Amino acid sequence: MQLYNTLSAEERAQLIDEAGKERLTLSFYAYAKIEDPKKFRDELFIAWNALDALGRIYVAHEGINAQMSVPADQFEAFRDTLEVYDFMKGIRLNVAVDQDDYSFLKLTIKVRHKIVADGLNDDSFDVTNKGIHLKAQEFNNLLEDPNTIVVDFRNHYESEVGHFEGAITPDVENFRESLPIINDQLQDFKEDKNLLMYCTGGIRCEKASAYFKHQGFKNVYQLEGGIIEYTRQIKEEGIESKFIGKNFVFDHRLGERITEDIIAQCHQCGKPCDNHTNCSNDACHLLFIQCDECKETMENCCSTECQDIIHLPLAEQLELRKGLQVGNKVFRKGKSDALKFKNSGDLPHKPLAKAETKNIRQKIAIKKVLVGKAEHYYTKSRIGQFLMENKDLSIGDKVLISGPTTGEQELTITEIYANGGPCETAQKGDQITFEIPFKVRLSDKLYKIIQPAENA
Repeated sequence: MQLYNTLSAEERAQLIDEAGKERLTLSFYAYAKIEDPKKFRDELFIAWNALDALGRIYVAHEGINAQMSVPADQFEAFRDTLEVYDFMKGIRLNVAVDQDDYSFLKLTIKVRHKIVADGLNDDSFDVTNKGIHLKAQEFNNLLEDPNTIVVDFRNHYESEVGHFEGAITPDVENFRESLPIINDQLQDFKEDKNLLMYCTGGIRCEKASAYFKHQGFKNVYQLEGGIIEYTRQIKEEGIESKFIGKNFVFDHRLGERITEDIIAQCHQCGKPCDNHTNCSNDACHLLFIQCDECKETMENCCSTECQDIIHLPLAEQLELRKGLQVGNKVFRKGKSDALKFKNSGDLPHKPLAKAETKNIRQKIAIKKVLVGKAEHYYTKSRIGQFLMENKDLSIGDKVLISGPTTGEQELTITEIYANGGPCETAQKGDQITFEIPFKVRLSDKLYKIIQPAENA
C-alpha cells in the first residue's frame, strides 16, 4: 500500500471541484509519549487517506501537531480516528474562522525529532508544569491589568499583520529564536509581573510556559487554543476583540481576518495592506506582503530581478536553479533588501486603514452563468486556457474568473481563440484561449456576466 501522495496539487484541486463537497480547515495538537512515531504515522495516513483528509502533520516521540482540511460530511468519522488513541480522546479541534475548500491539497505526515522546533532540552525542566490556561474573556481581563506583560510567541511575518494590543512582538524568524530573547528582555519582571503569552493555536505556548516557569517566572498565563480559539469565543459570546488585524495561518489562505483593521503595509509601495504572497520565481518563493496593484505590476514577484527570471524559458530557469536549494528549503519569510516597507519587531498598534467590506448586495446584483473551467495558464504569453462546458462566449462579453487563490477578477473579452484558431463566438465543448493579465489555476471557474450590478 502506498503511504504517500500520488496526486499533484492541481490534480487534487480538480478532484475537490468534482466532488463539490464543503471542507473544514482545522488544527490540533497533543503532547504525549509515542513509542513508535513511524508506526503511528502510517496508521494515521491509512485512516485519513480513506476519508479524503488532507493537511500537513508532524509526529514525534513527544506528540502530534496537525493542520488539516477534512470533508465536512466526514468530520465525525475523522474525530473517531483520533478517539482510537487515549491521548487524543476529547481533543479540542480548532476549526478555522474562514473556510476554504483548497486550504490543503496534499496529505503530508512527517516524522520529526520534535513537533515544534524549540531548541530546548526537555530533560532539563518539567514540561508538564505549564502556565495557567485562559479563555477569551479571562485573557482580555488580564490584558487590562497594568501589571501584565503580553508576549507574542509567533514570528515576525505573523505578528506584522495582526497581534494583541500592547504585545511584545519579537523580530524573530522562528520560535526557537524567541525564547532566549524574551527571557533576557524580561529578567527584571520574574517576580511581580503577569507573563501573558499567546500564539496561533496554543502549541508553542504549551512548551514556552513551562520553560519560563522553569526560568523563575512566578505568574505565567497562556491563551487556551491560541488566536484561533480566541476568535471563535469572541464571535460566539460577543466579546470585544483585543486582537487587531489578521491571524497568519500556515495553509493556502495565509491569513484569517479577525478585525477589519489593516496594520501592515505593502512591502513594495507602502500602501496599507496585509495580504501575503509568495514570489512567483521558483528559485525565490519569498513570503512578503503585496497589494493588488503591485501584484499586477510585479506579476507576483518580490523584485524586478525575479520578474525578469519568470519570463525566461523554463529550461533557462531550471539552469539558473542548478545547485541551489529550492522549494521548501529556500522558502524565506519576508526578509529581503528589495522590500522597502518591511516592518518587524516594534510594531504599530493603531490601524493604518480598514479592510473593504464585501458588498453582499453587489454580489446578488451581478447575475452570471458558468461557462467553463480553467485548464492551463501560459505565464510567458499571459494566456489562459479554458474548456467551455456550458453556453457560449463572444468577443465583447464581460467575464468573471473566480477561484480560491485568484479571488474574483472581471475582464472584457477582446479576442478569442477556439480550438487553435480565432473566432467570434466559442461554443460548448470548445477549448479556448485568451489573454489574461493575472495567473489562473485549475480550480478557477469562468463565468459570463449577464447583468452587471447597478446602483450597488
